[in-house]
Amino acid sequence: MVVLTDRVQKRLTIETSEIAPDTTTIRSLDWDRDRFDIEFGLQNGTTYNSYLIRGEKIALVDTSHEKFRQLYLDTLTGLINPTDIDYLIISHTEPDHSGLVKDILALAPDITVVGSKVAIQFLEDFVHQPFQRQIVKTGNQLDLGNGHILDFVNAPNLHWPDTMLTYDAGTKVLYTCDVFGMHYCSASTYDDNLSAIEADYRFYYECLMAPNARSVLSALKRMDKLGEVTTIANGHGPLLRHNVEQLVGNYRNWSQAKAKAEKSVVVFYVSDYGYSDRISQAIALGITKTEIAVEMMDLKSADPQEVQEAVNRAAGIVIGMAPATNSTTTAAVSTVLAAVKSKQSFGLFESYGEDDEPIDPLRSQLRSLGLKEAFPGIRIKDTPSETTYKLCEEAGTDIGQWLSRDRLIKNMKSLDTDLDKALGRISGGLYIITAKKGDVKSAMLASWVSQASFEPLGFTIAVAKDRAIESLMQVGDRFVLNVLEEGNYQDLMKHFLKRFKPGADRFAGVNTQTAENGSPILSDALAYLECKVTTRMECSDHWIVYSTVDTGRVSKPESLTAIHHRKVGNHY
Repeated sequence: MVVLTDRVQKRLTIETSEIAPDTTTIRSLDWDRDRFDIEFGLQNGTTYNSYLIRGEKIALVDTSHEKFRQLYLDTLTGLINPTDIDYLIISHTEPDHSGLVKDILALAPDITVVGSKVAIQFLEDFVHQPFQRQIVKTGNQLDLGNGHILDFVNAPNLHWPDTMLTYDAGTKVLYTCDVFGMHYCSASTYDDNLSAIEADYRFYYECLMAPNARSVLSALKRMDKLGEVTTIANGHGPLLRHNVEQLVGNYRNWSQAKAKAEKSVVVFYVSDYGYSDRISQAIALGITKTEIAVEMMDLKSADPQEVQEAVNRAAGIVIGMAPATNSTTTAAVSTVLAAVKSKQSFGLFESYGEDDEPIDPLRSQLRSLGLKEAFPGIRIKDTPSETTYKLCEEAGTDIGQWLSRDRLIKNMKSLDTDLDKALGRISGGLYIITAKKGDVKSAMLASWVSQASFEPLGFTIAVAKDRAIESLMQVGDRFVLNVLEEGNYQDLMKHFLKRFKPGADRFAGVNTQTAENGSPILSDALAYLECKVTTRMECSDHWIVYSTVDTGRVSKPESLTAIHHRKVGNHY
């Protein structure tokens, strides 16, 4: 069933479907998600999935985003009298899943809210009214009758500290909220077309789950103790039914690879305060690009012993400024300060809440303890924008690259001398990749470029995972390949080889024009091609990006492409 909104231009629809005996999904389809968050980089819309389980008792698993209020409530009341719902199971309290909890409580005041201890605490601050509650943890069960026995699994930090999974043994459905989700909106209820969703599934993992790889592995171990899972009822995107084993296996493999990192950074944020969680995610995303492990910890709910242990094993720390009047977060920051060690790296960011502690006193205190500042304090003076989040991502990459320097030097020295020199004899042209998405622009000097197909016209580029432009070269993104001219490339090469500060304008002082796809064209380039990313292949420390060509032009037909000759093959 699809219900259309009156304002069709917003393209908000509702779809319901029976996914198992006595089990209905209510999917709120947001075809044109317009607010920028880092995990919406692929711009394919999203869904907010809710579920109704009818046993002898009835449970509603999660709600929806408040923008769907009337649509969702009309749909729910068309399916059931809300006063007949016995339990509201809260997997995670972020507003896109719990935005209508207050409305459900108004319609069903006797309902019992079921959630983790942290979720119930967060919900109290959110709804500001008394409600019946049942706190559950791993190993607890709730029998709805008619074979629907629900098992609960705590999954903290996926991606908030309150996350909980719910397994219905009667239907073999696992309700996972953000876990195994993706921001991909389509009319298909299930993962019918794996190739269509793979890029979004991976991108979502990298943005929200990769910074918590160790927590992912812990949750997977708890999941292994459950019965067979035939359907994963996630909170975003199509449900997983046809590719459950493969997609769960991907989480395991990706997380195992990230958990093997020799060094880690612990990122402290304050949940449900200003933009602390979003900013911390952007910084964490930048760190993970450098193959440095990340641990995310909420200053509101983290156990002091766990805070101390995380800081002790970390090579770096990042702290989001907490509210000055919150005694819990103040105590948590004091625990961090007591545990830090000299020579650790640190970074600080403002949360843009209502009562942030100032950055400078904490910065001075950390420096006096012998810690090295990895990036300038991020000061948020307005609602974070695309460029703000990109600055934060680049700051995360900076601290990760700084902590990776010893490993890179070791790798450079490890390659056999003859092999190193032989590999270095592979030459390539010189190019500048330029891209623009929304308000964010970036550029990269490239030489690992090669034509790959005639029909359609296409080529590949090798992009290091820690390059700032990598986030702008996802499947579906558009960019420009600028070809540099032999004998006239030194100035451009020197400019784009510079190490830019986080958020710096890479095009300052460079003559540019605007391509049809919105990306900058370098006016002094020999030629340019406007391109679209079609597929990406992961190759260790690089992505191989295959792109098709839309249009192009040569400014000097008689000139030649600049060539890059290397002497070694184990670094640029």
